[in-house]
Amino acid sequence: MLDLWYKNAVVYCVDVETFMDADGDGCGDFQGLADRLDHIEALGATCIWLLPFYASPNRDNGYDVSDFYQVDPRLGTLGDFVRFTREANGRGIRVIVDLVVNHTSTDHPWFQKARADPSSPFRDFYLWSEEKPEGADEGVVFPGVQDTTWTWDEQAGAYYFHRFYAHQADLNLANPAVREEIEKIMGFWLELGVSGFRLDAVPFMIEDRPRSPLRSADPDAQADPHAFLTYLRRFLSWRKAEAILLAEANVPMETIPAYFGEDGERMTMVFDFLLDQATFLALAREDARPVAELMRKRPPIHEVGQWATFLRNHDELDLGRLSEAEREEVFAAFAPDPSMRLYDRGIRRRLAPMLGGDGRRLAMAYSLMLALPGTPVFWYGEEIGMGDNLDLPERSAVRTPFQWTDGPTGGFSTARPEDLARAMVTDPDFAPDAVNVARQTENADSLLERIRRLVRARRAAPEIGWGRTDILETSDPGVLALRASWRGATMVTLHNLASRHVTVALDIADEHDVLRPVLCDSGGRLPQAADDPIALPPHGYAWFRADEERR
Repeated sequence: MLDLWYKNAVVYCVDVETFMDADGDGCGDFQGLADRLDHIEALGATCIWLLPFYASPNRDNGYDVSDFYQVDPRLGTLGDFVRFTREANGRGIRVIVDLVVNHTSTDHPWFQKARADPSSPFRDFYLWSEEKPEGADEGVVFPGVQDTTWTWDEQAGAYYFHRFYAHQADLNLANPAVREEIEKIMGFWLELGVSGFRLDAVPFMIEDRPRSPLRSADPDAQADPHAFLTYLRRFLSWRKAEAILLAEANVPMETIPAYFGEDGERMTMVFDFLLDQATFLALAREDARPVAELMRKRPPIHEVGQWATFLRNHDELDLGRLSEAEREEVFAAFAPDPSMRLYDRGIRRRLAPMLGGDGRRLAMAYSLMLALPGTPVFWYGEEIGMGDNLDLPERSAVRTPFQWTDGPTGGFSTARPEDLARAMVTDPDFAPDAVNVARQTENADSLLERIRRLVRARRAAPEIGWGRTDILETSDPGVLALRASWRGATMVTLHNLASRHVTVALDIADEHDVLRPVLCDSGGRLPQAADDPIALPPHGYAWFRADEERR
């Protein structure tokens, strides 16, 4: 089971730049992250996912990489990275890192050599066209910020392709030399102690790259563009059998199985963007049915595959898979001001301000995330209900420094507030004076302490990550009732998305006799008959351990 460690993991995503500054220069660093591992360990996380920390001009939060083999000097050294991974591993915490190989920064030496000499072998590392291709202004990822996917380069005397910003040139992944470089990059970081990679922008990596001079020579890519994912997984398995690939793939439901592979030979895990969007629609309506309906549509995946569940992350909350009417419902509930939205399809806010700082509703939302079948992923700061800074551009609003204590820099740094790598949250309801780790650690009923208890319950319920989950019928549409079963053990969870008291009964008495409370925010502690009514307060939740299933 060691090789499938991710099945019962709890993942905590960290932006090193904004987590903890150890040297007082205003920028977070690996030394600071290592010094704060106590917090992550106490939360109960078993895996840390690091956003890009590589050398970069930092025009896109590190996703514009200029050297895949170096740590950005602002964040520390390779020695600091190794120290951090060793200390994390020593606490039983694995580390996975962002693998950003859809593109590089235009500052990368590969691109500099490619633009300087048409005969350079690096020319075919990228995609070029002497004429601007038709449809160049279509398919932009960042409308309103990005105008085209083909940009003229004066030095090269040609247009180059970039699915994202113009300073991020797409790699020609059909080129065997590029694939060989990707192998070297993965192998390098595996040797330094990582347990896998979160693979950025996967759907764009496998799309039919326009004007690739080598694509037509790659029969595997022609037959199945997903073959590239098999190639990556195979290499990873050879190097480190238990290492994982976690895919960012926000794609239609019917295309998702191809990312896992028929035999589980491709992506180990895939973020469940569709379930996340359904969850926010359910929260907006205070009606659990969108979640239940989406779960019923989930395609079956191979037993070694796993969904990654989440609420918020470092990007905008993408609502692009909802209908226009559904999207407007979520906007009205959680982003009524246009400044809170991004690209007309998403919300650039953290969850706590979206829910008005309501601690009970926040705890219920995270309890729900932990109860959903899959592996839960937290975005740093969610555990204390951090807010956002909408004065910052685009997605930076949710990437503010972590708030450890009160004060103008929240204990993140000894630098002056104006010298920080990114501005702090300033909203009085969510600023460090109001929301911080130190204050919540002293309060047994704080959001932090509630989430710690919830994570302990989730880690003690491997049937949620490993087993089969059934949706149980209830008499109230505001309640989602789930039963997760594995190897004779059963966990039953209920979540009331409504802002009213509800009482429901579960039709499971034919299979179970008794429900034994594990966590009930209403205070219930006594076992009860499986067919007894269950009372839930507004936005309440309850976790029960059921007796063994009747044979």
